[in-house]
Amino acid sequence: MGITVVTGANRGIGLEFCRQLTARGARVLAACRRSSPELDALGVRVLEGVDVSDPESVALLAQEVGEDSVELLVNNAGVMESEVLGQIDFDGIRRQIEVNSLGPLRVTEALLPRLGPGSKVAIVTSLMGSMADNGSGRKYGYRMSKAAVNAAGVSLARDLAPRQIPVVLLHPGLVATDMTAGRGMGTDESVAGLLARIDALDLERSGTFWHSDGRALEW
Repeated sequence: MGITVVTGANRGIGLEFCRQLTARGARVLAACRRSSPELDALGVRVLEGVDVSDPESVALLAQEVGEDSVELLVNNAGVMESEVLGQIDFDGIRRQIEVNSLGPLRVTEALLPRLGPGSKVAIVTSLMGSMADNGSGRKYGYRMSKAAVNAAGVSLARDLAPRQIPVVLLHPGLVATDMTAGRGMGTDESVAGLLARIDALDLERSGTFWHSDGRALEW
C-alpha cells in the first residue's frame, strides 16, 4: 500500500483532507510549514518545514517519502493576497505565483520517481483562475497564479498520461477558512466533494477542471 501526500496540511482544506483520508484508511504524509494541534491530533505522519516555494524544502519532502510509492498527491498549499488596480504589490504577485503556480509543479516533479501507474495527482486550484468566470476583476496575483497552475495541470496530464497517471484540477467552492475570513461552506462538505471527484478520476478525465459539487468548469 502506497502513501498519500498532502501539502498545506496544517489547517483548512488540507487538514480536512488529512482527516477524511485517514478515516478512509489511507497512510497520510502531511506536509506543512508548521504543524497545528488539530493536525497532530490526527496521528498522521507530519513533516514540518515544507514551503512549496523553496526547492530545498521540497527536496526534503521527497527524501521523507523515501522509497514509498505515492498513490495520491494532493497539491493543496496556497496563498491569497488582494490587489486592486493602482495599488498593486508586484512582490505579492510573485509570492503567489511561487506558491500557487510553481509549488504544485515543483512538488509533483520532485515526487515523480514515486508516482506510477494508478497514482493520481490532484491540484487544488480556484474558479478565480478561470477566464470565463472573471466578472469582477481585482485579485490580480491570485487569479494569475491559479490560471497558471491550471495550465500547468493540463500539461502534467498530457505528460503523465503515458505513465498512466491522471491529473485533476479542483475548485473547492467558497469554503469557510482563514483565507475567506470564515465565509462559505464547511471544509468537511467541500473535501467530501473533492474526494468524490478524485475517486472518479481516470485517464479519460485527466486534465479536466471540476467544482467540488460535481460541475465541470470552464477555463
